Amino acid sequence: MASNKKYWKSVEELNENSSIVETLRNNEFVEEIPTDEFLGDKDALSTSSTTRRDFLKYVGFSTAAASLAACEGPVIKSIPYVVQPEEIIPGVADFYATTIADGFDFANILIKTREGRPIKVENNNLPNAKTGANARVHASVLSLYDSLRLKQSKIEGKDASWADVDAKVTAALADAKAKGGQVVLLTGTMASPSTDKLIADFIAKNPTAKHVVYDAVSSSDALDAFQMVYGERALADYDFSKADVIVSVGADILGDWQGGGYDAGYAQGRIPKNGKMSKHIQIESNMSLAGANADKRIPMTVTEQKHALVKIYNVITGASVSTPKVANEEAVMKAAQQLKAAAGKGVLVSGLDDVNAQLLVLAINRALNAEAFNPATPRLIRKGDAKAVAQLVKDMKAGVVHTLIMNGVNPVYTLPNSADFVEGLSKVKMSVAFSLKEDETALKTKVAVATPHYLESWGDVSIVKGHYSITQPTIRPLFDTKQFQEALLAWTGNPASYYDFLKAHGTAVVAGGATWNKLVHDGFYVTPVTAAVGGANVDFASAAGALAQAKNLGGLELVLYTKTGMGDGQQANNPWLQEFPDPITRVSWDNYVTVSKKDAEKLGLVNYNVANGGLNGSYSTIEVGGVKLENVPVIIQPGQAVGTIGLALGYGRKEAMKQEMQVGVNAYTLYANMKSDQSAKVSKANGDHEFACVQLQKTLMGRGDIIKETTLEIFNTKDAAEWNIVPMVSLDHKETPTTKVDIWDSFDRSVGHHFNLSIDLNACTGCGACVIACHAENNVPVVGKSEVRRSRDMHWLRIDRYYSSQDTFKGDVELKEGASGLMNSIDTFTGMEDPSENPQVAFQPVMCQHCNHAPCETVCPVAATSHGRQGQNHMAYNRCVGTRYCANNCPYKVRRFNWFLYNKNSEFDYHMNDDLGRMVLNPDVNVRSRGVMEKCSLCIQMTQSTILKAKREGRLVGKDEFQVACSAACSSGAMVFGDVNDKESQVAKLAEDDRMYHLLEHIGTKPNVFYHVKVRNT
Repeated sequence: MASNKKYWKSVEELNENSSIVETLRNNEFVEEIPTDEFLGDKDALSTSSTTRRDFLKYVGFSTAAASLAACEGPVIKSIPYVVQPEEIIPGVADFYATTIADGFDFANILIKTREGRPIKVENNNLPNAKTGANARVHASVLSLYDSLRLKQSKIEGKDASWADVDAKVTAALADAKAKGGQVVLLTGTMASPSTDKLIADFIAKNPTAKHVVYDAVSSSDALDAFQMVYGERALADYDFSKADVIVSVGADILGDWQGGGYDAGYAQGRIPKNGKMSKHIQIESNMSLAGANADKRIPMTVTEQKHALVKIYNVITGASVSTPKVANEEAVMKAAQQLKAAAGKGVLVSGLDDVNAQLLVLAINRALNAEAFNPATPRLIRKGDAKAVAQLVKDMKAGVVHTLIMNGVNPVYTLPNSADFVEGLSKVKMSVAFSLKEDETALKTKVAVATPHYLESWGDVSIVKGHYSITQPTIRPLFDTKQFQEALLAWTGNPASYYDFLKAHGTAVVAGGATWNKLVHDGFYVTPVTAAVGGANVDFASAAGALAQAKNLGGLELVLYTKTGMGDGQQANNPWLQEFPDPITRVSWDNYVTVSKKDAEKLGLVNYNVANGGLNGSYSTIEVGGVKLENVPVIIQPGQAVGTIGLALGYGRKEAMKQEMQVGVNAYTLYANMKSDQSAKVSKANGDHEFACVQLQKTLMGRGDIIKETTLEIFNTKDAAEWNIVPMVSLDHKETPTTKVDIWDSFDRSVGHHFNLSIDLNACTGCGACVIACHAENNVPVVGKSEVRRSRDMHWLRIDRYYSSQDTFKGDVELKEGASGLMNSIDTFTGMEDPSENPQVAFQPVMCQHCNHAPCETVCPVAATSHGRQGQNHMAYNRCVGTRYCANNCPYKVRRFNWFLYNKNSEFDYHMNDDLGRMVLNPDVNVRSRGVMEKCSLCIQMTQSTILKAKREGRLVGKDEFQVACSAACSSGAMVFGDVNDKESQVAKLAEDDRMYHLLEHIGTKPNVFYHVKVRNT
């Protein structure tokens, strides 16, 4: 039965003749929406914060409004290509070969781009490539998107066009030529043959001009020594894969020494094969990556290192130069004898800033006829001339320099006598700085030219003699920038573009060997080189005599060095590098003075941990030659030579830096005469410093099943069951190997792909390139110092560093096994937390172990984490409700919780908080939100891409075609990823190796990540 009731909302509706009711009934929006006014005004629309819902409300109700939006509205979001470039397929990555050459790091690399955006650095693995990207090289892609880059050239601090700059500089050059004023080109090491030709042309056009090469971190003494012996200003190159005995005196051969990149060759000799492996002896002051990986580490002051080098010279050459006695003399003499016995299979290197020391290095390697020593193909990088730079500063202060043109240098920040340079700069009539950023130097010059990032540039590089590389742009310039080379062409009256000039030069270099297109495709070309001829009149005996007279100048010896993450400080505004924990100290977001325990006790300096695991330390004041550096935090460093302290360069920057990244102290102020060793006075200052140190976070206590190691002698003479012990458990009251026991029902894993990751502890140097590569590939957020200190870092991959309590890990095992009774055991284990004065060190990368019997999967109440058929432990972010049960149940502590939304959050003002920085994000990987768990996925997007590529090409996946971010970044070969179901794959063979073991094997999680026992050649 129909109802006759009438429902109404307003009394007005009861009036049948109401015009208001009729109007409202036929027109939902009483007032006209001002679409014409809003959408027709470009400025109003571009600055609007209108939401998507409001935008649809505006344009969704009339054809006219929609048409207007289509015609007039500016493009805010990306749109499909009208004419799609042939080389770009949406959703498919493109790779371009290029070369980084920023004056400090040099390497042949590949750049992964997505839809025209560079998002990741890969190693160029073609034969003969000078590859081996370190952490800084991997992070350099983020520096492209630095929001504080100089976006337009400036004159006297005001925006200017290139035409304005060109006119001003041209006038200055003409004035200098007319008046006979000196013109100086001050550049970093570019190692660019085409640029050298342009500079020569420039000097020909400007007869009063000269070129000075300046490197913030100098190798001037090594360059001088090589030039004296071989007649060429270069650095001897080394191939450590050819050495059986390596002796290093103060050279971090696994760090930044001579440009780095030695770890691949080094690791080849460190993996025991056929019962043999190389022996590495390190003599040094600071604990370095090389010292941490050495078989024998001898801590010494710099003065003692010089004397030790003379003693080795005496043994190798038969000389008899008198030297003072040194600490650990017996160990030094034994090293010298082992080196001599190895003959051509031995090699000696040194990082001492002393031309006499570097001369002895060349003499010793020539006497040994060392196969690893390559003087015929020297390195043409790090070619700064400290004497020429010192003279330039004097000339500037004297008013001699008329025009100063700088490229790729920041002397106001990096020069120890920065105040003198600034004073001289005020007397220079025209100063020009080509710079990526408006840094300390660009702010002081009259003209600051915005330059492109290397990923936006053309160029060429000769890293070593006979090796010619190309730098090519992988994205169009983001800003109004000008290359230094383009400017030189303009100022020499050459109408050609730099690309045309470079192409002509490069084509001539590879004539008869390759085409220009192949050169650009491969990224490099190798030409034959004639053998080096040594100089005839070098007096090595006098050099040894002078070095033997070296004396400690009193006080503590300060040894300045560069950190694996920060380098010379060029990328100090890069949040990936700031949050990267130092491999040795495990501290991020800081530099600090490292002090031995004995010296710290004398000076009253302390470190202590607070209740949440955070590390605190004293402040100190360091004085070198009347220059004081105040409020320097202190780290008490095991292995630091007594009588020495260490301090990293590259920190303390303020200009063109986000507030959060203005951290640390500027150690360049103590870099007097560009010598890395200085005599210093240290005193305790007031207050305590809070460090962001991850060493006490997520630790795996008890080393028996974590770091397994043995000696080469035991490895060669005893059965694997004795040095790679399999844990035993009780099964039916019988002792049974844990590998034979399973409390879970297993499924058939032999069908399809099954992924494993192998990590060789002998080859892993702890360099951390894998950590940054993981950041780039998987959109890992940066959380900042405060959150890292709270144990909230988001690294999917960490590199645990272990110290021995005794002088060796073997001594630790004996001490632990000797403990008996409750109180004795407590005292023993408490004491073992205190490292030795000169400990052995072990590095171990740890990520999600992708357990086949994963404890995290069983406790998740919403099934957000589950196991895949291919062996990966999956995370469904949309299902996760953040209970963190999985993290509590994970024995490896590899899961991370998003305490905050790190993306588009001003509280975390890093690259994810601005549009430019977010261009680096990988579109294949989710950006996680607050409240969800995340962890290593074994780069499932990369494995699936490989499978789909093979499927599209109608073929099987290649034998070792599978890669993940960490294994692809590992230049030492420590990480190998692949399909264990492919029995021909490298990872399948490694899984059968006697050295293979799993972490915490006794708990039965059956991980898909496995390790190899570390073998020491003691």
